[in-house]
Amino acid sequence: MAFLNRTRGAYYALPFLLLLALVVAPLGARFARAESDGGETLAEAVAFAKKKVYPCLVNISVVAKQFVQGRMSRGLGAGSGVIVSPAGYVVTNFHVAGDATRITCKLPNGESIDADIVTPDPLTDLCILKLRMDQRSDPTQPIPFATIGDSNALKVGDNVMAMGNPGGLDSTVTLGIVSNTARVFTNFTGSAIQTFEFGGGQITGIFNQWIQHDALILPGNSGGPLVNMKGEIVGINTRGGAGTGFAIPATTVRKVLNQALTFGEVRRGWLGMSVVPVNSLDRKEGALVSSVFPDGPAAKAGIKPGDIIRTIGGEPTNVRAFEDVPLFLARVADLPADKATAIEYERDGDLNGTDVMVAAMEKYVGEEKAYRIWGVTAMGITKPMAHARRYLDTKGVVITSMRPGSPGDKAKPALGRGDVIREIDGKVVENLASFQKLMERDKRNKALPVRFRRGKRDMVTVLDMSKPPRPPRNTELAKAWIGIRTQVLTTKVAKALGLEGTKGFRVTRILPGTQAESADIKPGDIITKLNGEGLDAYRLQDAEVLVRKVEDLDIGSDAKLTMLRDGKEMEVSVSLEETPETSADARTAEDGVLEYKVRQLTFMDRVKNDLEKDYKGVIVASVTPGSWAQVANMRVGDILLTINDKPVDSLRTFKKIVKALAKEKPKRVKVFVRRGRSTAFVFMRPEWPKD
Repeated sequence: MAFLNRTRGAYYALPFLLLLALVVAPLGARFARAESDGGETLAEAVAFAKKKVYPCLVNISVVAKQFVQGRMSRGLGAGSGVIVSPAGYVVTNFHVAGDATRITCKLPNGESIDADIVTPDPLTDLCILKLRMDQRSDPTQPIPFATIGDSNALKVGDNVMAMGNPGGLDSTVTLGIVSNTARVFTNFTGSAIQTFEFGGGQITGIFNQWIQHDALILPGNSGGPLVNMKGEIVGINTRGGAGTGFAIPATTVRKVLNQALTFGEVRRGWLGMSVVPVNSLDRKEGALVSSVFPDGPAAKAGIKPGDIIRTIGGEPTNVRAFEDVPLFLARVADLPADKATAIEYERDGDLNGTDVMVAAMEKYVGEEKAYRIWGVTAMGITKPMAHARRYLDTKGVVITSMRPGSPGDKAKPALGRGDVIREIDGKVVENLASFQKLMERDKRNKALPVRFRRGKRDMVTVLDMSKPPRPPRNTELAKAWIGIRTQVLTTKVAKALGLEGTKGFRVTRILPGTQAESADIKPGDIITKLNGEGLDAYRLQDAEVLVRKVEDLDIGSDAKLTMLRDGKEMEVSVSLEETPETSADARTAEDGVLEYKVRQLTFMDRVKNDLEKDYKGVIVASVTPGSWAQVANMRVGDILLTINDKPVDSLRTFKKIVKALAKEKPKRVKVFVRRGRSTAFVFMRPEWPKD
C-alpha cells in the first residue's frame, strides 16, 4: 500500500520495472520450452491461469484515516485486490483498506466502482470488501470472479504468479516459484517467534504460515492474489522485498471470507494462553505453555506456565517447531465461544484433564476517535491492551495525540500521548462514550479537574476550557508609502554602474496602479535624496532606509525624489499613499469541514499574480494537512473563483456558500481556482458530519 510518506517506495518501481523488462525476454523464451506436469508448456499454463484470474483484479484507491495532532487526518493510498464472488466481494489486505473512509476499485476493463468494508481483520491482515454493484453501467452484466484454491496442495518449486498493481500501475503479472510453504518469522537466533504490528499494539499475522515465493512484488502489490497454474488463488500477497514475497495462505483467506459472509465479522475462540515448541525439551508431542493470561479461560481452569498441552477436544496437539505455533493458534480460534472444551495436559510427569470455557477473542486495540472540544484523539481500552500495557483495568481512555495549543497541551502538568484519562470533574470515565459525554458537559469550565494515570503514577491536572479571546487586529496607524521596489546601491554596484561614491537606491520595479506609476519614475533610476536629504545607503543592511524615511512623512503629501537618470540629476514629485494591507492583516474565513482557510485579496496579491485592480475572488491562506482539501490537492495561494459553479467574489459570498454546503451535504464539491498563470479544478468528495 502507498500512503502519504509511505508512497516513496512506489517512485522506485518504474526504473525497477524497466530493468526487469530487459531481463524477462530471454527468461520467457526459456520458460516457453519448459513443460508443466500436465504436458503443456509453462507459457500455455501461464496464459491459462492469467485468463482466469486477470479479469478479476482490482486496483484499489483509498482515502485512509490516521489520528495525529488531536484530529483525524486523511491521506491517499493504493493497493491491490481480487474479486472472489459473483456478488462482488473483494479480498485485499487490512493494511490496504482496513482504515479507509472511501474505497474505489478499478477493474482491468476500465470499470471504476466504489466499495464498502464488510469485515476488517487485522489479525490476519485481510479485509473483505463489497463492490457497490448498482454503480455499474450495466448491473445485470455478470462480474468476473476468481476461485480460491487449496494452498495446502502447494509444493516447494511450484510455479506461481503474483498479480496486482505495483506502484499504482494497473494489472501487472509476474512469475516465480514457491520457496517455502510454511514460513514463520523468528528472531535472529531462532529462539522466539517474531510478531508484526500496525502500530498502537495491534499485532498481525499470528495465524499465518506464510507462503514464501520469488514472483516479484513491489509496493502496491499488497492485497493482490498469488495464483497457481490452475488459475486458482492460493494466497494473498502481503509483504516482500529483495526479490522475496510472502502471501497469506488461501486456507486462511477462505476461513475469513466465510465468516465475513456468514456473520459480517470474524469470530474466534480464545483460551488465554501462549505456547512454544516442545523441541527444547527434547520432546515431539505436546505444546509447552509459556504464559497464561490473568483471569483468562486457561487460568480459571488451573492451567499454568510449564504445563504441556497434550490434547484439545480429544485431538492431539503437537507444537514441535515454531512453524506449528500459528496452526495451534488457528485451531484454538476455531473453537466455538461460550462452550467448554476438554484439555489434557502434563504437569510434573502427571497427566491431568480439565474443561475450559472458551471465550470470544477480543480486539487487541480499542476504537480510536477524535474529539475537537479537547483537541485530542483517544482510544478505548480492551482487555488485551490493559494486560499488555499493565493498566489497572479497562476503564478510561488513552490519549493518542494532542493538538498543539489545546487545553490539555496548555495545562500544568500537560496531558500527553499515552496518558489514561480516568476521571473528569470527579466523574469516572468508563469508555469513549462516557468520555465524550463528560467533555460536552464541561466544555466551558475554566478550571476542569482531570485525573489521569501516567505509567504507574496517579496524577491530576486542571484544564481551562473557556473560549480563548480573539487575537487583536493590527491597530498600528497607517503609514506613508511609495509604490516602488528598490535595491541598495552598494559600493560595488555603484562602481559597476560608473557611479563610484554615490549612495542611495536603484529602482527595480514600479508597482501597477500606484501613484508612483503616474510619476516620472522608471526602473534603473538612482534615488539619492528624499526631500533634499541625502540617503546614506550603501550596504545591504541599509535596505529599509528609504522605507523608514517615507513612513515618517504624511499620507497624501508630495515627496520630492532627487534621482540620477543616464548620468543626469533630476527631481520628481510623487504623492504618498497609505501602506497597502498585508496578508497578515487581511480578514479571513474558514470551511471547518473541508478544513481550509481563505482571506481577502490584498493589493500585493494582485501585484504578485498580475491581477487587474477589480479582479474578484478569495485566496487560500492555509490548508490543514490530512484534510479533504489537502487530499483533493487544494494549495495555499490558489485563488477561489467558483464553488459548485457559484461565483466567490468576497469573503461574504464564501461564507454563504460554505454554510449552504454544510446544509446540503453534496456528494461532490467542485472548486474552480486560479493557480499561478493558469486555472484548475479541485474536486472534493467529503464525508459530511452527521447532524
